[in-house]
Amino acid sequence: MPDSLADRLPRPASVLRDASLMSVTAGFLAVLISFAGPLLIYLQAAVAMDVDAALFSSWVAAIFAGAGVASLVLSLWTRIPVLVAWSAPGNVLLVTVGPTLSYPEIIGAYVLSALAILLIGLSGAFDRLVRLVPAGVAAGMMAGILFRFGADAFVGFETAPVMVATLLIAFLVLSRLTPRYALIWLLAGSLIYMALRGGAGRASFGLAMPEMTVAWPVFSLDAALGFALPLVVTTLTGQFLAGLAILKANGFTTPARPILTTASLLSLPAALFGGITIALASITMALGASEESHPDPDRRYVAGVASGLFFLLGALSAGSIVSLLRGLPTELIALLAGLALLGAIAKGMSDMLGDTANRQAGMLTFVVTASGVSVLGIGAAFWGLVVGLIALQIGRLI
Repeated sequence: MPDSLADRLPRPASVLRDASLMSVTAGFLAVLISFAGPLLIYLQAAVAMDVDAALFSSWVAAIFAGAGVASLVLSLWTRIPVLVAWSAPGNVLLVTVGPTLSYPEIIGAYVLSALAILLIGLSGAFDRLVRLVPAGVAAGMMAGILFRFGADAFVGFETAPVMVATLLIAFLVLSRLTPRYALIWLLAGSLIYMALRGGAGRASFGLAMPEMTVAWPVFSLDAALGFALPLVVTTLTGQFLAGLAILKANGFTTPARPILTTASLLSLPAALFGGITIALASITMALGASEESHPDPDRRYVAGVASGLFFLLGALSAGSIVSLLRGLPTELIALLAGLALLGAIAKGMSDMLGDTANRQAGMLTFVVTASGVSVLGIGAAFWGLVVGLIALQIGRLI
């Protein structure tokens, strides 16, 4: 990595010369997929916490701005496609934990999470810390968090069976025809249908700025152990580790330190506006890092730049985006969010079972986490991790 950001940043003319329709489209699709998946999960958390549209628009603007700046700066600095988003497993965790904590406690947990990741990034201890929690145990906790949430997506069969069944069949068909973009087409079709029948207000399509709302953190043990700690572990393993692995698989090598520190530093101001932890993208990283972005690897960084710019545009129009999405029925939001997690659930289960040396510990972590048990006011993700690590140590001693 260079010593100076100013020395490394390319001139605008150089970026324009390297840009192509393929790379800009890859950056746009990365943002669009984030709208169709993780953002809907975030919306479900807001609904579960009874958060109004104005406050949720502050959350969305905060994460979009953080992800946009991080993608833009890191891609220009490193000259590789560093696509940044926010913690998708953290969104899922927020759905279950959020209603049990006060809003200032949630902000406090975000701040603790950002500080923890910042310290890990500055210390260079990322790889060593990941080794302390074996892949099977981390994957078991991730799968447990996602599994319960994914299963709840089909509760809508009870209240809106025709709509849920129709959308499920459409998703299965689209998954065969256009597997990567099935959720995008499904969301677009749902929005058009709701607009035509009056379910989404026509004003939703106008430009509306977000209403930025600052909240000050309150720190509590329950929030630290039940939310901040699982948020750090799942974000490091499910986002940063996965994203770096995708970059490496496509021939890009970069130290983890600048990525972790940049994302965590941007997470701190975002947290005060309700934004969850900013993190390296894992779901959409392949769009920018692969040949789909550009045949020349040296020009793929433009996809990260484009992704950052589109996220910043989304931050400016967060009020419109929130208004549009909140016009969707809760059953539809739950279903789309659950379908978006199918791949992540499958990967978590596969990684858990694939770690044969720690399979039992991983399974125990998964079962306890998926149970939703709460002890001493601390959520299941923490206890799943504790049980898994205890099982791991007993297995090593005997």
